[in-house]
Amino acid sequence: MKEKLEHILSNAMSQIEQSGELDKLNEIRVAFLGKKGELTSVLKSMKDVAPEDRPKVGQMVNEARAKIESSLEEKKAAFERKLREEKMKAEVIDVTLPGRERKMGHRHPNTIALEEVEKEKKQQKIEEERKIEKLNSPIVEQLRSLVEQSNKQVNVLQEENEIRKQQVAKLEESEERARKEARSAKILSIVSFCVGTLIAIASLIVAIVK
Repeated sequence: MKEKLEHILSNAMSQIEQSGELDKLNEIRVAFLGKKGELTSVLKSMKDVAPEDRPKVGQMVNEARAKIESSLEEKKAAFERKLREEKMKAEVIDVTLPGRERKMGHRHPNTIALEEVEKEKKQQKIEEERKIEKLNSPIVEQLRSLVEQSNKQVNVLQEENEIRKQQVAKLEESEERARKEARSAKILSIVSFCVGTLIAIASLIVAIVK
């Protein structure tokens, strides 16, 4: 599973780096982070992963998602910066032309262009966040459900382990009690033998004296 996630991450990073336009970035986002994307497919296949490995795999998926999203945002910012620079260059004022009468209160064309770019950027960011929220909702729910199931199974295993420990402790206690009883019986047998021997000797001495 680790090798598969590393392959997906490497492939995504390579495509992002080679992308030349915003539309391509959106296609990459859908291909890897969408409902039918590669990372989403990995999450859906987590039911085949051993329960004790699911939290670790879920964490690896989240880390891969975060890296892909960060790379997409960086590339998108680079595209927008380049677009803004090109737009500003196209609107540079030729200072050799005759001056125009300026009315008070009018804004500089470059300021207007920058505001329009910022406005478009904010709008695109809002739309992307909405899309990501829609995409993440089922994924987050699946992860939460898998983590809860894993925690329940861990709790069951811990309870079973505690029961086994108690059973082992009781068995060891019973064995120790049996050993003590055996030692006591042996000592009693030896004492009885010694007492009987002493009585026999005493009887013999009394007989000889008579």
